[in-house]
Amino acid sequence: MKIMVVGGGGREHAIIKKLLENKTVEKIYCLPGNGGISRDAECVPISSTDIPAIVDFAAKTKIDYAVVAQDDPLILGCVDELNKIGIPCFGPDKKAAIIEGSKVFSKDFMKRHGIPTAAYEVFDDPKKALEYLKTAPIPTVVKADGPALGKGALVCMTREEAVSAVREIMEDKKFGKSGDRVVIEEFMEGPEVSVLTFSDGDTVIPMVSSTDHKRALTGDLGLNTGGMGTVAPSPYYTKEAENAALEKIILPTVSAMKAEGRPFHGCLYFGLMITKDGPKVVEYNCRFGDPETQVVLPLLKSDLLSIMLATTNGGLDKVPVEFSDGAACCVIMASKGYPEKYEKGFEITIPDEISQSVYVAGAKLENGKLLTSGGRVLGATAVAKDLKTAIDKAYKLCERISFDNAYYRTDIGKKALAALEKEV
Repeated sequence: MKIMVVGGGGREHAIIKKLLENKTVEKIYCLPGNGGISRDAECVPISSTDIPAIVDFAAKTKIDYAVVAQDDPLILGCVDELNKIGIPCFGPDKKAAIIEGSKVFSKDFMKRHGIPTAAYEVFDDPKKALEYLKTAPIPTVVKADGPALGKGALVCMTREEAVSAVREIMEDKKFGKSGDRVVIEEFMEGPEVSVLTFSDGDTVIPMVSSTDHKRALTGDLGLNTGGMGTVAPSPYYTKEAENAALEKIILPTVSAMKAEGRPFHGCLYFGLMITKDGPKVVEYNCRFGDPETQVVLPLLKSDLLSIMLATTNGGLDKVPVEFSDGAACCVIMASKGYPEKYEKGFEITIPDEISQSVYVAGAKLENGKLLTSGGRVLGATAVAKDLKTAIDKAYKLCERISFDNAYYRTDIGKKALAALEKEV
């Protein structure tokens, strides 16, 4: 099979490495990919949002199957356009991808179907939003309606911060048109858990849970990022929380999407808060999370391509989806200064014997050398029988990888380990 993966980060690298385990895969193209991915797939310099060029390439190259892995092309309808020329895809069509494409849609959807989430108000006028904030409960969360690279939800601990968030999003247009509307919602307390699921529109199968670390700096300090590391499984996702999430959130979401004429095919991501009243939805994503994918897929024992094909064609309930009993930890190595200003263009050294455990995100290949070209440069992932060993191994991998200006948090999984020790 000739496969095309649309996207170019650590998530796509993890997907590609897993797909290559299937012997029927002859060739993988990645659009646009990156310098690190080019060692495992042929990278094609076509932007992931240039839908006509993607479709043209897929037709000319006679692609057998496309994995649309990134949020923007899914929201723009990449799957719909590829389907029109007869190319089957992993990922939802435009009608279903709105579950991530619009925070307003997803909040109203949850309200319609009684799915537990934070109380909220929607505003398309900054003056009305600012007026509401004069008496709104604080702390609060201000979210841009549209996609914002995982950075459009601002937790505001003071009224001043909330006012500043509305001005940044709605008046300064920090996230462009994504900030034409905002959702201002209740601040929920509790640990956050990510649960990725496979769905064929009828059947939904959860993957192993994970916990992301969003803040840039050690100690959960600094600005929000696209994710600085992950561990799986999440100790906060107890059997009780899992059963409640399945019954009240995961199954009702997939069934309600189908009932609304938006059957979801692909990976539906549930960002959950485990509150004192049980799990509640923080956000939906219409694709694999990044960096969650970098710990979830290494724990998948079953064949990823077979599962993906079943989400497209139906019959997911008849395909084995098994995960190992072990644990995984991914530490993101970033350029110092991320997510604000940082230098790039430094050579990256990854020993060959550990390259299989490294997922490259922000790098380019120049004259045979791998150079940093982004904020989050790569993820180093280790799998082990228990979480403590996985964390130790992941940090040992980081010590063997080098590039100037490298930075990584030194506490990935620390809170998760403490939570596990409390259980014991």
